[in-house]
Amino acid sequence: MTPAPLNLAPLELAGRLDRLRPLIDQASCSALLITNLTNIRYLTGFTGSAGVLWVEEKEAWLITDGRYRSQAAAEVAATDTQREITSDGGKEKLIGLAKNQTTIGLEANNVTWADQQNYVNWFAPTAVTPTSGLVEELRSIKDPGEIDRIENAGHLADQALAAVTDLITPGATEKEIAQTLEKEMMVRGADGTAFTTLVASGPNSARPHAQPTDRQLEEGDLVICDFGAQIDGYRSDMTRSFRVGGTGQGPKADLLQAVLQAQQAGLNAVANGVPLKDIDAACRNSLQKSGLGDAFIHGTGHGVGLDIHEAPAVSSRSTDNLRTGQVITVEPGAYLEELGGVRWEDTLVVTDTGHRALTKAPKTL
Repeated sequence: MTPAPLNLAPLELAGRLDRLRPLIDQASCSALLITNLTNIRYLTGFTGSAGVLWVEEKEAWLITDGRYRSQAAAEVAATDTQREITSDGGKEKLIGLAKNQTTIGLEANNVTWADQQNYVNWFAPTAVTPTSGLVEELRSIKDPGEIDRIENAGHLADQALAAVTDLITPGATEKEIAQTLEKEMMVRGADGTAFTTLVASGPNSARPHAQPTDRQLEEGDLVICDFGAQIDGYRSDMTRSFRVGGTGQGPKADLLQAVLQAQQAGLNAVANGVPLKDIDAACRNSLQKSGLGDAFIHGTGHGVGLDIHEAPAVSSRSTDNLRTGQVITVEPGAYLEELGGVRWEDTLVVTDTGHRALTKAPKTL
């Protein structure tokens, strides 16, 4: 099968650096040194595995090594980013850039203690200060091109699941199902998987992030499939749950239905301006009414984009509100050692009036 080329909407790279600069100023910094490669990709389009990005009031510099000379020139052409090719990790260039600054921000969540000490020594006497979430704040609102990539990744995952559902039968192994899901996404045009595919059956399904094993499925097992595709760096995330041999009746059927109802309660609550913790509460309250409150042992969701887990977090600890253009998951689960586990998850984009699903595989009961 040769997949048809995707006609993806363009990414709005131009302007991202300008939207970052006020955030740098609000953090009381005159320049920001970005070392998180995903953040560098978001701001410039550069996909190399080594480099740093320096952003100040009127200039931005991508500093990388000779392996990426031509790649960097091509990838950052749409942005107002200058390039420096070095063999010293950018030390001399960064020292020169720092001389005219008052305070240089570092990405606190991405800089090791050793690197922080190096930067302090390089930039002295200019002050160095930690920052957190400046680029991630921008990344949390997706432009149409980003949403298009995530939606196409979701569509490929939907198709892959449809091709694999008949394999969820007694005798098939967790690894076999996981590997087939990944193969089906790739042959349909995915650039890669969004993360390591999770397939857990029977007692393994009671562990939320169990890795696929050689365990063979048995009649009546609960099975969780958590997977996603990647297109041009952007990811989808979806979970579907099954009972081998059909839903049937009894405690396992009730568990499947109760968690699905909890997910629907969370989905119904999603809209621009809604507190993130309210989405979590909607799912938890539903499961509590079903007597499963203690069986829900993880957060309700997370942002999805260039990373499979990114801002915003959907949990009881969240303090922010949903905003139009954010892409999140809603994924309640319940896990009982005596029965197994169930989780339903979809990726969706927040709209002014609610949401639009980006993963659409059936939830057959």
